[in-house]
Formats: sequence, C-alpha cells, structure tokens
Amino acid sequence: MTDRDLPRPIRMRPPGRHAVSLVVLFMTLALILIFVPDVLLVIFAGLLFGVFFSGGGDWIARHTGVARGWGIGAFVLVIILALAGAFLAFAPAVVEQVNQLLDEVPAAFDRVRERLREFSWGEDLMRRVTPGALLSGGTDGTAATAVATTFGALGSFLIMLIIGLYGALDPGTYRRGLISLLAPSVRRDADEVLVKATATLGNWLVAQLMAMTVVGTLTWLGLWLIGVPLAPILGLIAALLAFIPNIGPIIAAFPAVLLGFSDGPTTALMVVGVYLGVQTLESYAITPLIQQERVSLPPAFIISVQLLMGALFGLIGLALATPMAALGLTLVREAYVRRYLGSQADDGDASPRPD
Repeated sequence: MTDRDLPRPIRMRPPGRHAVSLVVLFMTLALILIFVPDVLLVIFAGLLFGVFFSGGGDWIARHTGVARGWGIGAFVLVIILALAGAFLAFAPAVVEQVNQLLDEVPAAFDRVRERLREFSWGEDLMRRVTPGALLSGGTDGTAATAVATTFGALGSFLIMLIIGLYGALDPGTYRRGLISLLAPSVRRDADEVLVKATATLGNWLVAQLMAMTVVGTLTWLGLWLIGVPLAPILGLIAALLAFIPNIGPIIAAFPAVLLGFSDGPTTALMVVGVYLGVQTLESYAITPLIQQERVSLPPAFIISVQLLMGALFGLIGLALATPMAALGLTLVREAYVRRYLGSQADDGDASPRPD
C-alpha cells in the first residue's frame, strides 16, 4: 500500500469573513427580536413611515425639479396642511358622529341583550360578554391601564414618525452604516438587496393605502344605501382597520352590526352582508388587482406569517405581519436563493467531477 492509496485527511476550512459577518448580523437581529421585540417592531414601523415619506418626496422632486430634501419637506407639509384642513372642515361633524356612536353603541348593546334574554342560552352569553369585559380584558385598574397604554402608544407613534423622517431625509447614511457591518466582498450585493427590499416595501405600502381607501369608500356607500346611521365614520373606521389583516374588518364591523341590530335583525344581517361583501371584494378582487403589478405574495405564506406574528407579538405583530413577510420574502429570494445558492450552483457546475 502506497501513500497514494491512503485516504486523504479531511481539511476543515474556517468560514470566510463574509459568512461570519452575515451570521453575526442575523444573530444580532434574532436576539433583539427575542428579548426586545417591541423595539424592533417600532423601528420597522418607523422604516415604513420613512418609505412613505421618501416615496412622496421623490415624486414631488421629480415633478418640480427641487432637491430631494425639499421634496420630502414639501410632502410632509402637504400632509400636515391636509390633515389640518380636514380637521377644521369635518371635525365638528366627525366629533358629533363619534359622540353619537359612543352613545348609540351601548344603547344598541342593551337592546341586543334584551333580545337575547328571550332565549335560554342568551342570558349566559350576556353574562360573559359585557362592554366592560370587552374593553378591559378582565383586568383590574382599567382606567390606569388605558391611560398608560394610550401614552405608550402615542410615544411609540412619535418615535416611529421621527425614525421615518430621519430615515427619509438621509437614507444613504443608514444604508452605508448597515452595509459597513458586512465583509467587503458582499457589500455590493448587500446594497443591491437593500435597494430591492426598499422598493418592495414601497410597492406594498402604495397598494395597501389604495386598498384601504377603496374599502372605506365601499363600506360607507354600502351602509348608506341600507340606511345605517353614522355611515361616514363607520367607513373611516373600516378604512383604518383594514391595515390590520383578518381581525381588523371584524373589529370594524362590530359597532355597525350593533347599530343595525337596534333597527332589527334584518338590518343587522344586511350590515353583516355589506361587510362580508366588501371583505370578499377586498380579498379576492381589490387587493390582487392592485398588488398584481406591485408586489406578489403567496396567500398561504401570508396567512402563516400573520398567525405567527399575531401569536408572538399581539396586535402590532399582526398589523406588521404582511410588510414583514414581503420584506423577508425579498431578502430570502435576493440574498439566499439568487446570490448564495446561485453562486454555489455555479461553483458546483464548474468543479471537476470525480472519476
């Protein structure tokens, strides 16, 4: 037996710097997601605001010829003026309708309870489901909890806006800072992946805003046609809650069904029909048509991510599940499938085959 017949020792090559840098980056994100997930979700929501501000500012800059920063400033100013104008024009009517809604819903709830008491199972159901239980979740200190939750939500929303504004004004600084954490050999590919990921979020955001507008308009018209009071404010609620998949339309339909039930079961069934019709159109016609040319997401994958994010992080996780799924799908396709697996396939094809 010669030395050539002996088996060659297996040499374990240490991982390259690009592999180590990618592992460190993803491990850092995973640790943040495990220990302080709320922080990462707030940052991601701020990035969505940044994409929104950047898209509007870039559009103004292209059509007016001003610098990009001035375009973003003009876009933010337009939003502020539009909100202020809408508040001054419609605030009295909206406040009146909101107050009327707050007065009508408990009264409608009482009327529903009286009707359900006619059945043997209705009394037990109404003992379990009360407005206080629905609002408090069965915990003590409802007022203190509500105040703390409100200020926490307002603070988080303000942080999202600040992150979005700074990210929109100077995205290159943050993109270069993130890319500098990677090895030089993968920085060019990482920059291309980030550009495509940002474009994906922008396309999804535009499609979502368009779908929310259509949902709110159709809900308003449908409720107005069947004679449900407060149709405009109910349509606005439906538009805003359409951002939250699956559970949002259910929450939006609850006050409308109560108001319809106060006029009788027939009206309540018609209200349910309106919301089911709008939700069906939104799920199978509106959203697919709007997103067809912008972003394509497998429905089963989206539902799975929504279930996972909702179970892990609650309502905010459910609200951000779809854009996070779109971002994750883009990162996997561009970074892992095309660049990593594609390069491995090329290397395998080029390597000599054993005899």
